[in-house]
Amino acid sequence: MKRRDLLKLMPMAALLPLTGPARAQSLWDMMNQTKSLSDAEREANSAAAIQAIDTVEPILSYDTVNNLQMAIAQYEPFVARGGWEQVPQETYGVTMGISRDGVVQLKRRLLASADMPMVDNVDDSMDAATDAALRRFQARHGLQVNGQVDEATWYALNVPAETRLHQLRLNLLRVQAMAPALADRYVVVNIPAAFIEVVEGGMVQRRHTAVVGRIDRQTPILKSRIHQINFNPYWNVPVSIIRRDLIKYMNENPNYLTEQKIRIFDGSGNELQPSQINWQTEEAVNYSFRQDPGPQNSMGNVKINFHNPHAVYLHDTPTKGLFGENARFYSSGCVRVDQVHDFVTWVLRDNGDWGPNEVATVFSTGERKDVNVSNPPELHTTYISAWANRNGVVSFRDDVYEFDQAGKVTFET
Repeated sequence: MKRRDLLKLMPMAALLPLTGPARAQSLWDMMNQTKSLSDAEREANSAAAIQAIDTVEPILSYDTVNNLQMAIAQYEPFVARGGWEQVPQETYGVTMGISRDGVVQLKRRLLASADMPMVDNVDDSMDAATDAALRRFQARHGLQVNGQVDEATWYALNVPAETRLHQLRLNLLRVQAMAPALADRYVVVNIPAAFIEVVEGGMVQRRHTAVVGRIDRQTPILKSRIHQINFNPYWNVPVSIIRRDLIKYMNENPNYLTEQKIRIFDGSGNELQPSQINWQTEEAVNYSFRQDPGPQNSMGNVKINFHNPHAVYLHDTPTKGLFGENARFYSSGCVRVDQVHDFVTWVLRDNGDWGPNEVATVFSTGERKDVNVSNPPELHTTYISAWANRNGVVSFRDDVYEFDQAGKVTFET
């Protein structure tokens, strides 16, 4: 089973472990735990890994074009020589202090991708240097930086070098196509990475973790401008979600709409009760469903509007735990934004009377308020699954929508 096939099962609280590589820590492992890192040492390794990828050049930029070209020049001869070896299943669950079959191959794999500096001897001990290298690898692939060969890390380690070179070549063409037409102030939603870059003056001002559309409800690729902020909004449920989700939820729990504070209205604006609808049919799609503002609202404290034909938008969320997941493909096409308070403050920067304190106040009071953006920033939702930065560090993400597999370079927007 490919990792993308697992992602099709989203949303779930967590992915099920694979039968093959997954196993509990054995007595042998516990006997061979030779040394543990302190919390400070682990944090230092994680910080160094994150710092290596956290440079100021935007993914969509001429800098990235140059960096990708250099990465391709390094990967091509390496792939021609056969690439890196596969990491065996025995490494699954390996963490600091464990000696186990397969750690030698893990070290060679990390050496091959330059995550680990050259060493005189490659042994089977999961030592401090290997912990630092593994955390660097995890940071480059957008994984939880935990120093453990968990499921997602094991999958990423075993993607062939040839596949990674293919990603670099495709994404070079994508970035080259977009870089010449960018505004000075813009926002990029990178779908495979499920994160957002806020860019101004050719430099990244902020990065935000995001949740994007799952595989069967993809976030569309488009270009627009953010023109309006809705504070503490109502949520008008799209027909697609009524058909796919609400009818099912009501059959499972007849009190679902009441618990979620979702009201039903007919075409004349008259409110109906859930008991007036036949939930065994698709009758519900003939009505409007609106969720009241408040803590349960699916858009949280704010909705961020941009013109598009897909009825999608950026928004806050009450389920912020999803931002900590490796694979953040849970939405029905819209994009959820972490640290949304800071994002909205940046968008409204030129509105004069909307600073951080004003945004925080309207969040806390729950006041319904719509604000038109004085200087609407450009917005791009796009698909960049590989890029490189000025430090020579190359980042990769899963080809979740299989656009790399299809060889897509340009997209209708």
